[in-house]
Amino acid sequence: MRSFLKPAAGLTCLFVLATAGCSAGSDDTSDAASAAPAQSSASPAQEPVSTTSYAPYVNATTASDSDSAASPTTYNLAFVIAEGSGCTPKWNETHAIDDSSVKSRIAQLKEDGATVRVSFGGASGEELAATCDSASELAEAYGKALDAAGSTQADFDIEGDELTDSDSVALRSEAIAALQEERTDLEVSFTLPVMPSGLDEAGLALLESANEHDVQVSTVNLMTMNYAESYDGDMGGYALTSAKAAHTQLKDVFGLADAAAWRGMALTSMIGVNDVENETFTLSDAAQVRSFAEEKGIAWVSMWSAERDQQCEEGSSGEDDAATDCSGVKQSPGAFAEAFAG
Repeated sequence: MRSFLKPAAGLTCLFVLATAGCSAGSDDTSDAASAAPAQSSASPAQEPVSTTSYAPYVNATTASDSDSAASPTTYNLAFVIAEGSGCTPKWNETHAIDDSSVKSRIAQLKEDGATVRVSFGGASGEELAATCDSASELAEAYGKALDAAGSTQADFDIEGDELTDSDSVALRSEAIAALQEERTDLEVSFTLPVMPSGLDEAGLALLESANEHDVQVSTVNLMTMNYAESYDGDMGGYALTSAKAAHTQLKDVFGLADAAAWRGMALTSMIGVNDVENETFTLSDAAQVRSFAEEKGIAWVSMWSAERDQQCEEGSSGEDDAATDCSGVKQSPGAFAEAFAG
């Protein structure tokens, strides 16, 4: 996903199944029955509780009026990247990892009981795996960021050149595995680009690398956005098609049954005007994605980003090109958050 630095214009189980374990069968597939959440019989007056949470991406360093719209369960803090070419983690390459203003912001986000997930990487700057010299050094850098945020959730947004860099992919997997040995409660998600045909070879290779290093993956978060110029139709439909294609792939990579593969998935859409011309994700698209996620039992839905969840000022460039601080479509403030939260 875009950085806030840009100006406006052997098979393992998914970690979510770790408590239930993998199936003892020889095909290594998980037991869908044990993976599915227990459900009690409800009276006609009761609505079933959705297991799909809402977790928007927010700017780690700058507050927005729309951050807390619809009361998110978790905030994805974007982004921790390397300071220059070294192995020092920084928020958006602008704030020290222990910056007091960022700590105060994170404390505010947590005030109403929400958790925070530290997102490493993004579309700009250097992901730490590309600059750190060893797995131990990389694990330490990741750990410093998690400790600064008081978080047990790590998201790795890997895209662009770093997704195809096999050396950094392997180093990252090794470091995450080591970090999980030290921090047994650490939940890991990978945020990866997707097309209506599913994850590409590089994305699948990253997940295979995680498997080879025994990384316990909680969720695979699909960036349902910015496909290509030929995809200028129903963005909500494309998101669902992408999810269905990736679902088949996750079953294969992790050896999961249907329900477990859905539960190991998250969906993140870029609201409003996307970076690719003629791609616009509408409020009705958001409602469609939310309904689908609930139906399938997807872990969480998100958007890029809370800061953009408001209408652009009339005549601004954001109405034609993706802006960092508004959606480019007609909406009330926080409307996308309400749609995604359901």
